[in-house]
Amino acid sequence: MDPKKVIAKRVAELLNDGDVVNLGIGLPTMVANYIPEGIDITFQSENGFLGLGPAPKEGEEDWELVNAGGMPSTILPGGMFFDSATSFGIIRGGHVDATVLGAMEVDEKGNLANWKIPGKMVPGMGGAMDLVVGAKTVIIAMVHTQKGKPKILKKCTLPLTAKEQVDIIVTEMALIRVTKDGLVLEELGPEASVEDVVAATDANLIISPNLKRFGVEE
Repeated sequence: MDPKKVIAKRVAELLNDGDVVNLGIGLPTMVANYIPEGIDITFQSENGFLGLGPAPKEGEEDWELVNAGGMPSTILPGGMFFDSATSFGIIRGGHVDATVLGAMEVDEKGNLANWKIPGKMVPGMGGAMDLVVGAKTVIIAMVHTQKGKPKILKKCTLPLTAKEQVDIIVTEMALIRVTKDGLVLEELGPEASVEDVVAATDANLIISPNLKRFGVEE
């Protein structure tokens, strides 16, 4: 089981027909490869695209057509290119239905830390700060732990990207929804038990009475 594929596929299933969706760098870009048939999603990239398609096949990359992470992408019929001012006008104007971002830490208040580790060089904030307040739904797609250490915490320890903006967290172990009462464990990953998720999570979890399981077909 590839944890990143499990995460990307489950996130793709959260998106709705007709949505405009921004995908962050890294794992979130994989979501474009798993959109269910019959679902029309318009992907927006903050470096100036609407209508991004899935990753190109090996050997067919066009290095003048790259996503916000600098990786080769494709563009679908009807797609368009524009400058950063227009791109961030779309984001700040509330025209993005959902953004999918990675994270270093998320906490039980829905706080997000995904841009800086003190003492380490970083390229900058990027568009994350704008996206988490501009998008209607904020979905975090990340592996559940980092070298065995929980990434879902009672309280973030790293510099915050935004306060109380996260709506849903999807990992290879769980789908967790942020609510005013706390973090609700709604779904288990294909190989996880409730005990596994609780043990790998620092934050307190409310177990949904309608707990389900998600998975992928390889």
